[in-house]
Amino acid sequence: MREIVLINITGVDRPGLTAAITGVLAQGGVNILDIGQAVIHDTLSFGILVEIPDTEQGKSVLKDILFKGYELDQQVRFTPVSEEDYQQWVGNQGKKRHIVTLLTRKVTAGQLQAVSSITAKYGLNIDHIDRLSGRMPLDTPDDKGKGCIEFSVRGEAADPQALRAEFLSVAQELNVDIAFQEDSLFRRNRRLAVFDMDSTLIEAEVIDELAKAAGVGDKVSEITERAMAGELDFRASFKERLALLKGLDVGVLDSIGASLRLTEGAETLFAELKRLGYKTAILSGGFTYFAKQLQAKLGIDYVFANELEVVDGKVTGVAIEPIVDAQRKADLLKELAHKEGLRLEQTIAVGDGANDLPMLAIAGLGVAFRAKPLVKQSAKQAISTLGLDGVLYLLGFRDRDGQL
Repeated sequence: MREIVLINITGVDRPGLTAAITGVLAQGGVNILDIGQAVIHDTLSFGILVEIPDTEQGKSVLKDILFKGYELDQQVRFTPVSEEDYQQWVGNQGKKRHIVTLLTRKVTAGQLQAVSSITAKYGLNIDHIDRLSGRMPLDTPDDKGKGCIEFSVRGEAADPQALRAEFLSVAQELNVDIAFQEDSLFRRNRRLAVFDMDSTLIEAEVIDELAKAAGVGDKVSEITERAMAGELDFRASFKERLALLKGLDVGVLDSIGASLRLTEGAETLFAELKRLGYKTAILSGGFTYFAKQLQAKLGIDYVFANELEVVDGKVTGVAIEPIVDAQRKADLLKELAHKEGLRLEQTIAVGDGANDLPMLAIAGLGVAFRAKPLVKQSAKQAISTLGLDGVLYLLGFRDRDGQL
């Protein structure tokens, strides 16, 4: 009678070990039903679920594996599996899978305990845990670290909305980010990424910087803050702020442009997206003058922003239609996806303000980046602890995959 056995092998990793073990199994005519291997700090954990035939060769295979393990200085454990249990395991095939991604400056046991407890509470089983971030020296400053752990989970969440709400609550409490997304074909096949500019690609709201130069900084920044938080209509607030810039000398644009700082991780993100074949775009309620500078610096394919009208060397304060507002951003995302022959599920959108919410909602991956509370709560995913290159982790990208 055939046997189904789970073989677990642990010990110091070494070249040729897998070949040696599977070579013994091959001699016994064994069928492999499942296999998994992981190495942590040069220590191997190797599991093989096998079907052993009722033959002369098969009868000695477990003994031969035991001897081979001893020869290789490995610990070997055998666990019999009934056909009933095996069939039940096969029956779970096809259940929905999700990816839970933990992003933090430094990974702690408390963070992992929180994530794993919540997944268990809502009926999800963890199948795999992988570290996507690179190895960090022990003396890395807390604000310079990058940690990302990816959990592959199986099952249907008992209450998806409550699950997301609990992840968000714990993320705020522990100062981490926790992303929860379906592990679908589209997650690994996205090809268009669009970004807000102000406070997303750059660490400033350009209109506020212009207002400071015009002597109306406090008034404009207050309006900007309320508009980004969703308290004011973007179109109306944009026209109001722009009108306050009337008479500003165009000569200040160059100095403001030169002072703008890229957000942490922006250069890494765009370099990797370009290498992976993505098309990229700026969809901004800011101004084309500054967006074009970023386009040249980061190699961005498309730019859509507002025109800053200048007459006789002075800003007129008049808004030029069409204004790139919330709906315009969403429409542009649809147009670009169509132009590139892509489904919306294959798109990524990143932004921080309330006027980004419509495009974040329709993108396959919508990310609220260092966003206002309303935006963070409403978006599918949020990143607040790491830089923009944290978006790569949500795609399953490992630091060792990069070329930078």
